[in-house]
Amino acid sequence: MSVSNEHHFMSNPVHMNDLKTKIYSYREQERIRNGWLQKRLDTILPKVMKRSGIDLWVVLCKEYNEDPVLTTLVPCAMMTARRTTMLVYHLQHDDTVRRMAITRPGVGLDGYYESMWTNPKGYNWDNSKELMPDGSSVEKKTQPETQFECLNRVIRECNPNRIGINRSDEFAFADGLSSTLYEQFMDCLDDELQSKVCSAENICIGWLETRSEAEIAAYNGIMQIAHAMIDEAFSSRVITPGVTTNFDVKYFMMQESIKLGLIPWFDYEVSIRREGVGEIAEEAVILPGDLLHCDVGFRYLNLCTDTQENAYVLKLGETDAPEYLKDVMRTVNRLQDITISNFKEGRTGNEILAMSRKQAIDEGIEPCIYTHPIGNHGHAAGPTIGLWDMQGGVPVQGDYPMYNDTCYSLELNCRKEIKEWGITIAFGAETDVLFTNDTVYYLAGRQTEFHLVK
Repeated sequence: MSVSNEHHFMSNPVHMNDLKTKIYSYREQERIRNGWLQKRLDTILPKVMKRSGIDLWVVLCKEYNEDPVLTTLVPCAMMTARRTTMLVYHLQHDDTVRRMAITRPGVGLDGYYESMWTNPKGYNWDNSKELMPDGSSVEKKTQPETQFECLNRVIRECNPNRIGINRSDEFAFADGLSSTLYEQFMDCLDDELQSKVCSAENICIGWLETRSEAEIAAYNGIMQIAHAMIDEAFSSRVITPGVTTNFDVKYFMMQESIKLGLIPWFDYEVSIRREGVGEIAEEAVILPGDLLHCDVGFRYLNLCTDTQENAYVLKLGETDAPEYLKDVMRTVNRLQDITISNFKEGRTGNEILAMSRKQAIDEGIEPCIYTHPIGNHGHAAGPTIGLWDMQGGVPVQGDYPMYNDTCYSLELNCRKEIKEWGITIAFGAETDVLFTNDTVYYLAGRQTEFHLVK
């Protein structure tokens, strides 16, 4: 697959002064996210369940010990599990998924899930108007039963061929079932049902990695915010050479993120590379001639960004970065294009890594590729395409195949000798890309020229 610089999924660049117009109020964000959830449950979940070969998926977790997938399965109002939360998904013969909740009433699931636990043992919900938002009582449809008895009944009524639960040796996103709940779950099943239990890791990963059409469209605007914030930080509006430190720049971006209502998902980084010195990671004053590097990632509309860009601080009399540094930028851009040219549905992360490294090395590039999926989490579910300390391949997670309608943080570096500085540096770059219809797009573009600080 050929990839050119024209494969950008972007509109006009956004400037810092325009950022506030790109950020919705929390109420509007909730409306958007809940709309996305309804569509995802109706379209994406049936597809990934059918692909996995599992016709019943059970998600169990306790309050404040939530399964990693829970918040992606419930509306915004349900920020945590309530007591013990049980969600059951049954893939039916018409390829639709029946969604059932076995939990206490009034937790925000109405309209998204069918309430199944209507006559609990040991609780009195009939006269508890505080529990029911509309003040109504719960209609009793069954004999009194415990929560696990209700779960057992629901499973038997579905008569599944395979029962998926969130246990996995290698994928953290699919390993959210606690040991206690696992024991209670297995104890509530008879031998026949127990024999049908398997890992739901392919459902978990497929659900988390697949982006809907609306999410794909929104990701472009979200990445515009990331690029605009870095453009502001790496400018003379924020940096005064000889005065400003790299940590000043870091905390400027952290504070701006929080002010805008964005959620940083890791501690931002800003480092300095200096002639004759190399990398300076600790706090230091920025000087003319310095090369600056940042790593920034935030969550907005429950979608994450992860971006690394570079700036050059002009010396007196300079109007642009030196040609030898611009050559390093061109090399890392070439490594980006090589890597995404090997994206193909069905190809594993390890296969993409090996093909990309070979091609880069054949072209005289010294590559280090550690590209990861991105989405509801920063280091998200999907195929791992190298780790910085595993350039020969990543066991299990690197063997997971790539699917369309997924997003990746194209993270990598190349080692390059800068003779004029007398040092060799690892020049890193990171930008988010979309893989859809067997084509790769740079979301909101990518950096091809240095930010210049005057």
